[in-house]
Amino acid sequence: MTQPAFQPKPGDEHRRALRKAVKMRAHLRDRGQTRFEIDMMNLSASGFRAETSFTLWPGTVVWLTLPGLAALEAVVAWRDRFKYGCAFAKPLHPAVFDHIVALSLR
Repeated sequence: MTQPAFQPKPGDEHRRALRKAVKMRAHLRDRGQTRFEIDMMNLSASGFRAETSFTLWPGTVVWLTLPGLAALEAVVAWRDRFKYGCAFAKPLHPAVFDHIVALSLR
């Protein structure tokens, strides 16, 4: 008997990587050097979802700053009021991904 093929949930068709729920404060900086606080909500090797009252527009290049890590370049992929999805310029190394998830558990 063959196993049925994996069927993504509605809305997940565009997911490229496993996402982990995280809850942590971080900072974003845009090209204009404005640095502001965000609440990171989830993370994958290819990007993250965050909430902030600072206005960003899709296509904006930003740098994510987390404790103990070099700034990570990303681009705003989508916006829904105060929620944002950002895609990393380069996928996270698995060890970096695990480190960030561990930071969120503290």
